[in-house]
Amino acid sequence: MDDEKIGSIVSGVITHITTFGAFVKLADGEEGLVHISEIANEFVSDVTKFVAIGDAVSVKVMARNAKNRLELSLKRAAEGYEADVTTTLHKKTKNTAFEDKLSTFLKRSEEKQIDIRRNLKNKQGITKKRR
Repeated sequence: MDDEKIGSIVSGVITHITTFGAFVKLADGEEGLVHISEIANEFVSDVTKFVAIGDAVSVKVMARNAKNRLELSLKRAAEGYEADVTTTLHKKTKNTAFEDKLSTFLKRSEEKQIDIRRNLKNKQGITKKRR
């Protein structure tokens, strides 16, 4: 294993494009995957809008996965790349307006579900008779 590759920027050629990313063949003959999330700093719905088969690209070697395959990144190899801290999943700030809307929606949804169940029971004749 070439662990000295990890973290370095190397050049390669796009050999295959899938819906989940692009395969890059490096100069030493080893092949790795650039996942769709590592193609660009924006939302990527179609990989072919950013790369094409045969394109020469510079990629950063991120790691080796459990199957001993290289995980590559196009966006991290670009000059001036800075991780966008605001898009991390571990955000600690709370959006109270969203939380309020969500709780209101959940309350209304539960009330509607109760009404639907009550009406369904009435149609099926499962209601309790009062004495």
